Amino acid sequence: MLKEKTAIITGASRGIGKAIAEIFAENNAFVGINYYKSQLFAEETFKKIKEKDGKAILLKGDVSNPKEVESFIKKFVSKSKHIDILVNNAGIYERSNFEKISHKTWNNVISTNLSGCFNVCKQAIPYMKPGGKIIFISSQLAYRGSSHGADYASSKAGMLGLMRSLALELACKKINVNAVAPGTIDTDIIANYSEEVRKQRKKEIPLNRLGTPKDIANTCLFLASNLSDYITGETINVNGGLYIH
Repeated sequence: MLKEKTAIITGASRGIGKAIAEIFAENNAFVGINYYKSQLFAEETFKKIKEKDGKAILLKGDVSNPKEVESFIKKFVSKSKHIDILVNNAGIYERSNFEKISHKTWNNVISTNLSGCFNVCKQAIPYMKPGGKIIFISSQLAYRGSSHGADYASSKAGMLGLMRSLALELACKKINVNAVAPGTIDTDIIANYSEEVRKQRKKEIPLNRLGTPKDIANTCLFLASNLSDYITGETINVNGGLYIH
């Protein structure tokens, strides 16, 4: 589905980002695996893609740092010449109620989750041609809010505002901009959940299971392909019916 396409996925060393990188590579895209601190995980993702004859490159860089973003975008373009697909997935989640959120934590979450998207888009868009696709990985918490992550929910809501604005602005250039809002996905974010909590979460979900990274990756594959050419400015909720918006 993505033959001869080039794609950058931020935060692609594990979890949702890893699943997206792998399914894009399986569909013949040349994939840029961005990571910051998780080098060993990123190398494992790279190795797995190469073992299946996929094409990929490692791109180290902190999305909250404009200079590092400029550096890894240039590194990718030196190999690919242009960017067809950009997935803004990098993010952090510091669980804490509002009273305990420090200014430092707030700024760190916003600068990574939201400003990071701005930084990457700012550098990547000049290399995108008509037919390009930009995908933001938001969250159901962008709609619902969170009693233990106001900073995270705010950053994910802000992503949707940026997504809609870019969809309007880039439509004349034939670049589609959309978002995916995952529900409860079985990644490192919920790794500390007890079995009891997991069972309770499943009961709350109409489809009676937690989501998987591949559930999100499959949706991103659709949005990255030409099957979604007439969709822009939209958010696809992938949550098993947990929150129907």
